[in-house]
Amino acid sequence: MVTIKSQKSFTLIELLVAVMIFSLIGGIAAGVFVTGLRAQRKSLATQEILSQTSYLMEYMSRALRMARKELSAPDCLSQDGLNYEIADVIPGQSGLKFRNYQGVCQGFFLQAGQLKEWKEGYLEPLALTSEDLQVSNFNVHLLGETQTDNLQPRVTLFLNIEGKEQSKIKIQTTVSQRNLDVPK
Repeated sequence: MVTIKSQKSFTLIELLVAVMIFSLIGGIAAGVFVTGLRAQRKSLATQEILSQTSYLMEYMSRALRMARKELSAPDCLSQDGLNYEIADVIPGQSGLKFRNYQGVCQGFFLQAGQLKEWKEGYLEPLALTSEDLQVSNFNVHLLGETQTDNLQPRVTLFLNIEGKEQSKIKIQTTVSQRNLDVPK
């Protein structure tokens, strides 16, 4: 007599169900992983734009805090007694112009989506923002620049900057001169 051993095996339906469940779990895991990578890239882009914008605002604020009043025959600003003015920094490029702490004429302006700095003696303006950032708006508001209101001169800077991964930032700061410049 021949004995037949009973062999246990899976049916085709059981195999298909198992493959479908593992595929579903793998797809969900891959989706979570891709979403995590996107969030990390967005976070790194936001961190980069914050870092560069923070440096930019600190650099410009330091220069503006140390600005001097135009006291001699005006060759930087349009008239004596001004601390800052909105004027052509270089021909055809309007921006914020002032005399820095070394007595050198200096200015900040927006050109082709980059914030640039110009100083007397520069051959070319220096880009203050990296190629990765796009400055869409640079506005300046001056207060007390003529000293007729007995207020310390102040400059308010407004910036809209866009970076990688659709990161954006709107920032403003107000800076006044470090040395008191109010008539007594």
